Amino acid sequence: MNHDDRRTAGFKQRTRLSDAREELLAAATPHDRTVRRPLAEADGRALAEDAVAPADVPGYDRAAMDGCAVRASDTFGASGRSPNVLRIVDGPVEPGTAARVHTGSDVPDGADAVVMVEHTERLGDELEVFDALAEGENVGERGEDVREGTPLFEAGHELRPSDIGLLRSVGVEEVTLFERPRVSVIPTGEELVESDPGPGEVIETNGLTVSRLVERWGGEASYRDIVVDDADLLREAVESDLDHDVVVTTGGSSVGERDLIPEVIDGIGEVLVHGVALKPGHPVAVGVVEGTPVVMLPGYPVACVVNAFQFLRPVLKHVGSLPERPLPTQEATLTRKLPSSPGTRTFARVKLDASGDEPTAEPTRTSGSGILSSVALADGWVVVPEEIEGYDEGDTVAVEGWEWSA
Repeated sequence: MNHDDRRTAGFKQRTRLSDAREELLAAATPHDRTVRRPLAEADGRALAEDAVAPADVPGYDRAAMDGCAVRASDTFGASGRSPNVLRIVDGPVEPGTAARVHTGSDVPDGADAVVMVEHTERLGDELEVFDALAEGENVGERGEDVREGTPLFEAGHELRPSDIGLLRSVGVEEVTLFERPRVSVIPTGEELVESDPGPGEVIETNGLTVSRLVERWGGEASYRDIVVDDADLLREAVESDLDHDVVVTTGGSSVGERDLIPEVIDGIGEVLVHGVALKPGHPVAVGVVEGTPVVMLPGYPVACVVNAFQFLRPVLKHVGSLPERPLPTQEATLTRKLPSSPGTRTFARVKLDASGDEPTAEPTRTSGSGILSSVALADGWVVVPEEIEGYDEGDTVAVEGWEWSA
């Protein structure tokens, strides 16, 4: 469709959100670049190979508490009224002897149980034992935590701090990781300035916001200078960054005179979808150029953020072999009606209030995609599916806490 046809048609035909996302992901290929990194640098990164325990943890039988290591058979019949008496030694535990141990320390050879310190009384070189023990009591066996050869994590697993601690405990110092997916962020628009806006100008925020989201989602953002609405300059900016895993533009994705980026992409590659049935942000477009997926986000700030979550986040996770976890949600009761148009998926900004018996969600806006503060001051959004006309006051809804998602 040429520019005049596209402007005339507008967005009478809008692609369903799930279908548009599927087309984008089908055109994107996960990269296979890997790097070795120390464990301390691996938090939030995806493993590129399976992790298997190279050793037992613990690597020895250890005392589970402070006390004395003994042979369980030497404590049989011991009681508070009739203690068994053992000789205290420093070395291996032989019949009739005991050795002092501390929580986590190695259990000496010959011992098979640990008597708690509060169940004993020391009299010089002798130890009175007031408790009968079973073999293995109060002893953590070698490999109790992890056995050598145990599969720990599969390739593609995104490491958490607890995972890193476990790997360190089994003796792993470095891991092979997928490189962070590289994302070029190109803000576009004649009206954009870096500071001191004059009449008709606005400070560039979309590119900055999107680049920070990329970093939060596990990518590596290249935040580019503003590109004005000129087809040649836009083409040059995109083509210069096709070595990235994803190119994302902000602004210029609609059908106005200065909305040039879909035509630019169609001229050097292919626009897969232009116009999606979601609100806010239906002018979003996705395409591919020389195998590099391109996400064309709308210029209105709220629409830009919504579509970054719906398109940029999943394709970034896909190309980086990172798991795409569901956004954190919380159930709440609507304080007023939340309308929506059938056939369109609506993302309605809400503010949560947990001060009462049950959390409530106060809709802030379902429209006004240029009001950035409505996102910054919201706690999340309620997704209204295409199949319904909204929610009524008092309905229980799921609030997606977008700000804290990774």
